[in-house]
Amino acid sequence: MDSMDPSRAFVTNVKRAVGLGRQRLRYRKLVNSSLADLQNPQYEIDGKAAAAVGQSSLMALYDTLFSQLDVTSSQHLVTDNDFRNVSFRKQLSETVRSLLALKVIPIFNENDAVSTRRAPYEDSSGIFWDNDSLAGLLALELKADLLILLSDVEGLYSGPPSDPNSKLIHTYIKEKHQGEITFGDKSRLGRGGMTAKVNAAVCAAFAGIPVVITSGYGTDNVIKVLQGKRVGTLFHQDAHLWTKVKEVGAREMAVAARECSRRLQAMNSEERRNILLDIADALEANETLIKVENDADVADAQEAGYEKSLISRLALKPGKASISSLAKSIRVLADMEEPIGHVLNRTEIADGLILEKTSCPLGVLLIVFESRPDALVQIASLAIRSGNGLLLKGGKEAKRSNAILHKVITSAIPNKVGDKLIGLVASRDDIPDLLKLDDVIDLVIPRGSNKLVSQIKNSTKIPVLGHADGICHVYVDKSAKADIAKQIVLDAKVDYPAACNAMETLLVHKDLSSTGLLNELIMELQHEGVTLYGGPRACSLLNIPEAHSFHYEYNSMACTVEIVDDVHAAIDHIHRHGSSHTDCIVTENHEVAEIFLHGVDSAAVFHNASTRFCDGARFGLGAEVGISTSRIHARGPVGVEGLLTTRWILRGNGQVVDGDKGVIYTHKELPLEFHGW
Repeated sequence: MDSMDPSRAFVTNVKRAVGLGRQRLRYRKLVNSSLADLQNPQYEIDGKAAAAVGQSSLMALYDTLFSQLDVTSSQHLVTDNDFRNVSFRKQLSETVRSLLALKVIPIFNENDAVSTRRAPYEDSSGIFWDNDSLAGLLALELKADLLILLSDVEGLYSGPPSDPNSKLIHTYIKEKHQGEITFGDKSRLGRGGMTAKVNAAVCAAFAGIPVVITSGYGTDNVIKVLQGKRVGTLFHQDAHLWTKVKEVGAREMAVAARECSRRLQAMNSEERRNILLDIADALEANETLIKVENDADVADAQEAGYEKSLISRLALKPGKASISSLAKSIRVLADMEEPIGHVLNRTEIADGLILEKTSCPLGVLLIVFESRPDALVQIASLAIRSGNGLLLKGGKEAKRSNAILHKVITSAIPNKVGDKLIGLVASRDDIPDLLKLDDVIDLVIPRGSNKLVSQIKNSTKIPVLGHADGICHVYVDKSAKADIAKQIVLDAKVDYPAACNAMETLLVHKDLSSTGLLNELIMELQHEGVTLYGGPRACSLLNIPEAHSFHYEYNSMACTVEIVDDVHAAIDHIHRHGSSHTDCIVTENHEVAEIFLHGVDSAAVFHNASTRFCDGARFGLGAEVGISTSRIHARGPVGVEGLLTTRWILRGNGQVVDGDKGVIYTHKELPLEFHGW
C-alpha cells in the first residue's frame, strides 16, 4: 500500500473491539482467579465492558500498522444517537476535513461501551446498526468519492460463494440482481454479513456514492480499486445504463455452444462438409468488407505504437493469411476424411457382444488468441470439421477484424445447427468467468504471448493445450553444406520473424569458425537486417553484444548465436534453454542427423529443413488451432485429430454380467470395416 494516498480516506472498523476486549478480560480473570474459581470456570463477560477494554488494543494495532506506512491514524467513537444531533454531524464533517488535510486517516467505530443497544451484534435498530451501515452513513455525510467495503470473499456472488455454480457479479444492477441473489450465512467477523454490505452499498450508490465490495484478504485490492481495475462488485447509480439486463453470460454462451455442437454432430458427413464449403465461399464473397475492417485495425495499431511483430501478425496480407489462402485451406479441410465416428478398434468381448472404440468431438473449446484474425478462421473451420462447439476471444487490437470474420462465418451456419455454435467473447473481463466453467468447457487453447499462456494455465482447472514459448533452434553441424545451411538459416529467421516457429537461436559447430562458414552465416543474417546477440563463446569471437538469456523469444529480426562443441553439446543446449517447440539440424552426416532427431525432445525435429515448416497447413492438416509443446493428448501442430477424443460403443443382445457366470470372454480383434447386423 506504499502508493496509497491517505488524504481522502477514512476507515470504519470491521473487526469490533469486543473480541479483543474479551480476550484481555479472560486473561485478567484467569490471573486473578483462585483455585476454586479455576475449578468452576463458567462465567460471562459483559460485552460493553469488553468493548471498552478492547478499543485501546484495537487502536494500538491500527497505529502499528499505519505507522509502517508512515501514516497517522485517529480514533472516532460514535453512537447511533450522535447522528440525531445536527450540530454533531456538522462538527464531524469539519473534524474529518481537518484530519484529511493533515493526511491523517480517521478510524470510526461504534462506541459499544456506552451504546444504548441491548447487546453488541444482536440489536439491529437505529440510524445505523453495523459497521457496513455506519460506513454508508459516513460516506454520505462526508460526501465521499468512493466507498470500499471489505469482505472475506471476492465480492457479491449470484449464490453462496462455495457453490461452484455461483458467479461473481462484477457490476450490481438492481433491476437484474435484486430478486436473483441468494445470501449465505452472516460474517464470522461481525454482525452484518453480505446482506448488510449490499444494503449499505445500494443506499450509498443510489445516493451518488460509488461503492465496491471486495476481499480484504487481497493485500493490494484497495490499490487495484483506486486504479480502476475490475476488482470485486461495483455499485453505481448509473450501472443500469452500462450493461444490458438481458446480456448473455459466460455460462449461457458455453451451454449454447454445446447444444449447437450436438446438433452439428447429428448431421451426416456431407452436411458438415457443405457448411465448410459455404463458409469458404462467404469469406471470398465478403473479402472487400473484411479487408476494410482489417485495414482499420492495422491503422489503429500503428497509430497506437504497437510493435512491428504484432502489426505483422494482425494484417490479413497476401500469402498464408490472405482471404483466398484461408478459403483454400477450409476447402482442403472439407475434403479430408470424416473424423467423427471413425472406428479405431473393434473387439468381440464375448459371443454376440461387440465393443467399438470410436472417435468423437471433445465438446466445447475456448480459444484465447492475440492479434491473429486469420487464427479465428482456422480455428472455426477446425471446430466445425471436428464437431466441437467454440468460444473465441481475440485480442482487442483485432476487434474489427474478428467481429466481421465471426459474422461472415456464423451467417453461413444453417439454422438447424444455430449460429451460437461459435461464440465471440466481447470483453477480456469475461475470461476469468469462462475459465471457471470446467463443467461446460472441455479444453482451453491459448495462442499468444508467454505471459498470456502462463496466466491461463495458472487460472483454470480446465485442461490447457498450447505452448508458452517458441524458442526454436537451428544447429549447423561441421559437415553441413554451406549453401543449404545459409538458405535454411535465413528462411528460418527472415521468412516470418514474428511466427512461433521462427529461429531464435543459431547454434554452430566450433570447427566452422575456422572454415569460414560461421562468418558467412553471420554476414548473411546481418545483410538481411538481423540484430545478433551472442552467447559467451560467440560474443567474444564475433564481437557482438552478449545475450541476456538463452531462453528468449525475440519475435523480430533478432536472434542469439552460440558456438558448441558437437551435436551432443547442441542437444544439451536445446534441452536446457529451449521450449520443446521446433528444432533443426543442418548436416550431411546421417549418423549425426539421427542422433539429433532421436535425441532432441521437442514437438517437431527437422533435418535439413527450415523450422518454418512446422505448421498445420504445411503438414497437410488443413489448418491448426495452435502448436502444442505439452506431452499429453496432442503435440506439435494441432489439427482436427487433436480436437477429438474417444468413446466406447458396446452392442449386445441381452447379455448380463451376473458375477461372470456363464460368460466366456473371447476378446477377439475384429476387422474395422463393419457391414451391418
